Amino acid sequence: MYNSKIAGLGYYVPENVVTNDDLSKVMETSDAWIQERTGIKERRHVTKDDGNSTTSMGVKAAKIAIDRAGIDKNDIDFIVFATLSPDYYFPGPGVLVQRDLGIKTVGALDVRNQCSGFVYAVSVADQYIKSGMYKNILVIGSEIHSKGLDMTTRGRGVSVIFGDGAGAAVLTSEEDNSKGILSTHLHSEGEHAEELSLIAPGMGSRWVNEIIADNNPDDESYLPHMNGQFVFKNAVVRFSEVIMEGLAANNLPPTDIDMLIPHQANLRISQFIQKKFGLSNDQVFNNIMNYGNTTAASIPIALTEAWEQEKIKDGDLVVLAAFGSGFTWGSVIMRW
Repeated sequence: MYNSKIAGLGYYVPENVVTNDDLSKVMETSDAWIQERTGIKERRHVTKDDGNSTTSMGVKAAKIAIDRAGIDKNDIDFIVFATLSPDYYFPGPGVLVQRDLGIKTVGALDVRNQCSGFVYAVSVADQYIKSGMYKNILVIGSEIHSKGLDMTTRGRGVSVIFGDGAGAAVLTSEEDNSKGILSTHLHSEGEHAEELSLIAPGMGSRWVNEIIADNNPDDESYLPHMNGQFVFKNAVVRFSEVIMEGLAANNLPPTDIDMLIPHQANLRISQFIQKKFGLSNDQVFNNIMNYGNTTAASIPIALTEAWEQEKIKDGDLVVLAAFGSGFTWGSVIMRW
């Protein structure tokens, strides 16, 4: 049986930088307020004129990952695209990537697991490669949040957190079973689904024509909702559990972790996990201060930056972990 390994990484973020001070001009907030609660200093938002979409950003990240993997685009056997913000309700962005990259008619799968999306997508790709069905799989996480946020004081509890961006990885088969992805671990708890949720118009409890007819400026039914404190309390528990689960499955102690790449949900969550596992600043990579929470894109963006900055070396034990809406959570244990 083959292992899968990451052969190439890439990311793309819009050029438009939105600082905390920028947000303070459109809502009652401040740089100090946002940094204290989230650790975020700035994030990237698409603009009306930059031509970015969830798919196009994913394609830009994918081209970099494919090039770095040293393969031709037509060597890609399968596409897995993770997002909560697709260009359309249907079709999904996976097929649009196949079209826009101009590659052969391979299968394309969309993953809708929000902040855990990239971990879930990597797990799916890993199983396909382990089975021998595919050799090179393109995995993308891409999000545009800014178009759906309430950029007023009413929405500040959610809107200050999220940013736009995309990350991609090429997974390929590895015959050395001591390297590559050692295991993946996935969980869900739908009991708390509404604690972090969005009811999409036309797809939930209200129809688009009802919302248009109502035309109520105070209608919040189509805006994201998050019970921040409840999410935080669950996140720190589930992060710890799923990391330990992955380590135990491979008979590894926490002291063997060389690099932890957590989903960039909140710097305070990452710091809590870092302290609990006794990891140094060099063993945990955070970039939420620069990009905010980019949901399914956060781990591949962070992983790419960590690799580019040579913080990950050959033979390192790398752990990816995520928790988010659903609730869903998961981890990936890999030997670089």
